[in-house]
Amino acid sequence: MIYLDHAATTPMRPGVWDAMRPFADDVFGNSSGVHDVSRRAKNALEEARERVADTIAARPSEIVFTSGGTESDNLAIKGASLNRRSRRGVVTVATEHEAVLETTDFLRRIGAPTRLVGVGRDGLVDAPALFDAVDGDTAVVSVMYLNNETGVIQDIPALSAAVRDRHGEVLFHADAVQAFSSEEIDVARLGVDLLSITGHKFGGPKGTGVLYVREGTPLEPLLHGGGQELGRRSGTHDVAGAVGLAHAMEAAVTDRSRFRSQVGQIRDDFEKRVMVGIPDLQVNTPELNRSAHHLNVRIPGVRNETLLMRLDRAGIAASAGSTCQSGASEVSHVLEAMGLSPGEARESVRFSFGWNSTADEAIEAANVVVSLVEELR
Repeated sequence: MIYLDHAATTPMRPGVWDAMRPFADDVFGNSSGVHDVSRRAKNALEEARERVADTIAARPSEIVFTSGGTESDNLAIKGASLNRRSRRGVVTVATEHEAVLETTDFLRRIGAPTRLVGVGRDGLVDAPALFDAVDGDTAVVSVMYLNNETGVIQDIPALSAAVRDRHGEVLFHADAVQAFSSEEIDVARLGVDLLSITGHKFGGPKGTGVLYVREGTPLEPLLHGGGQELGRRSGTHDVAGAVGLAHAMEAAVTDRSRFRSQVGQIRDDFEKRVMVGIPDLQVNTPELNRSAHHLNVRIPGVRNETLLMRLDRAGIAASAGSTCQSGASEVSHVLEAMGLSPGEARESVRFSFGWNSTADEAIEAANVVVSLVEELR
């Protein structure tokens, strides 16, 4: 298989499973316990917390381990809204991940004021509209750093600074799930109060994630029980997952420069080849303000569902957008928000590259895409 769906998930990097293995075999204790095997697990957990914090320039106490991006997004937005009785509102963007949009809709249904801000054809948020949407009821603003379907990169430092200048009481959350592979994550530079990360997007284990919570940020927990994570997220820790996550984050940071240049070149070469072979192809991913590893294209007259099935038979994995829409059964809300019609969105396919993508694979995949489009037409 030639795997071009890294935005959905990516294989674990070398060494991650080896780092995790001892905590499934020998050091299996509950990190909340008091005897030796539990203390060893606790020490490993806190060491992992320190390592994770270092990768985003945060304090260890600001790291909350979660089960992944969906939980981190839910905890950030619900936790901010439900904790602040006088400010329960949420302002977010139409192209956010479903974890943010569905959480926002839930809060709306229980009485919190919510506002959804649009984007332009380039996928960038309408900044004046975002600022105007924030008012005295707003508890948190949530903007995705790097879009999971198109690769559009939002200017988080500028947006967060502007919100803070106008509304100092409002918290700012960024979903950085897709960004960690290619973009520097420094929470002070980004100016965020809350930030979501998940391991399986950059070579870590599935079911592991982090929510950065700036010191002093009020947050209502979603899970109640033993009071783990300083009371912010109860539940027995997945020590092996935390260790694997820390290992993958460090590897991704070390590899980031190579990733941006080499994987970006592989993506660019793939894009050029399919554009030459399909002259009327339209690129939904903008030329500027985009990631090194996403490519979203529209192939007029070819349904994405049909093309994806043909690609799968040919041994190439791609998708129609968000993972829950990979089968193309739903129209992409991201592309619709960017101005594409439902019909145009159904002609759009996402190819996403990862840390182990190769130039030879990209060349072969591009040739197959062109050939299949010719057949389908």
